[in-house]
Amino acid sequence: MSLYDRILYAIRDTDPRRARGLAKVISLARACNAHLELFHAVSSPLFLTERATDISIADLKTDTLELHRLRLEKLVARARKYGVKASCTVTWDHPAHDAIVRRAEDSRASLIVAQCHEGGGKRWAMHFTDWELVRTSPAPVLLMRDTSPYREPVVLAAVDPVRGHGKPADLDENILAGGRALAAILRGRLHVVHATHPPLSSVASETPYTLDDFRSHDRREFERLMSRADMNTRRGHLREGDPARVIQQVAADTLADIVVMGAVSRSGIRRLFIGNTAERVLGRLACDVLVVKPDDFRHRVSTERQDAVVLAPAPATVQPA
Repeated sequence: MSLYDRILYAIRDTDPRRARGLAKVISLARACNAHLELFHAVSSPLFLTERATDISIADLKTDTLELHRLRLEKLVARARKYGVKASCTVTWDHPAHDAIVRRAEDSRASLIVAQCHEGGGKRWAMHFTDWELVRTSPAPVLLMRDTSPYREPVVLAAVDPVRGHGKPADLDENILAGGRALAAILRGRLHVVHATHPPLSSVASETPYTLDDFRSHDRREFERLMSRADMNTRRGHLREGDPARVIQQVAADTLADIVVMGAVSRSGIRRLFIGNTAERVLGRLACDVLVVKPDDFRHRVSTERQDAVVLAPAPATVQPA
């Protein structure tokens, strides 16, 4: 059985004329021999105009769902032509990233695929939905930047065998498993990168360790990880520097089509700040990114679906005579 046997493809625009990434997802599902579910969450508010007072909210909701369902059925038919088992689901739910996580949980999806948002230079606005999906989803998330189908892709797994910042011990194993699975399924090549980043503050303090000691320790841990994974050492890349910059550079050097990396969600106010490696890499890479989580990760999304928001015109005011 494939590691990714149930794929949930989150579609923002159900118009078949704008389904640019569908061919790529269909080919991925076919290679995985996976069931493909096309999912769309209707998260925009319903606007009631003064002329629509004779139409019930229930009818508006039903008509809207039916429109999107019929559109997705056309896309499902395309997938079935290629022998892919496919279905579709449309729901009223918001915000979109929470809706996707809820549906993935209900359908027991082993992989979520979503197309990266685009838009101007407002990086925070551009990446908010993508980042929230990555942050909250227990299932692996494949963010597509390029809509072209894979052709024997280079898969780059970004690991941290020294487990900096308290990362879970099983995270690297999951990263390698995800990368190895994609490389095998898509007949590609797997590379591994680790950015060694000696803690200068520790070296500057009164400790018996030198920079060379930290570098040697990182190299040993990386070589052990490569050996346990039975990886060709020529496909291992150990470089010193800021992890986000190193991953970006090695991805460019290897012409990577997919970068696989891990993410852990921080609780409390720390989650509000931008700056961790996962988000900075998402903002810099030009290729697709697969984000995986540790085994004990638990999402913080409510199981309750959020119904439609209805915006009605304000009642007319009566002017005194």
